[in-house]
Amino acid sequence: MHLNGPAGQTVVGIVSVRAGEERPLRIEESSFDIKTKVTYAIEEVEAGRFFRIRFTAIPGPPGTFRGVLRLKTNYPEKPQIVIPITARLHGAGKAQKGREN
Repeated sequence: MHLNGPAGQTVVGIVSVRAGEERPLRIEESSFDIKTKVTYAIEEVEAGRFFRIRFTAIPGPPGTFRGVLRLKTNYPEKPQIVIPITARLHGAGKAQKGREN
């Protein structure tokens, strides 16, 4: 997940997670190491089938911040989902580089 935008404003990105065809999916937080710079919320769009994870960079000073959200699942073949996060917050007047979500 890449969040890229002005340091003084809220910057949002969304990751979608779908269950396999054969059974419902359950997910829950295992660890999240960038809590002071980014928040997240999990929305279960379709029960046990489709989730949206909304990441929001907390307005603050410019800089690049990296972290990881790890989610536990009920799938033995994929017990963990790992989502790397990069938040690039730039000062006023700076051109944005890279991909914006």
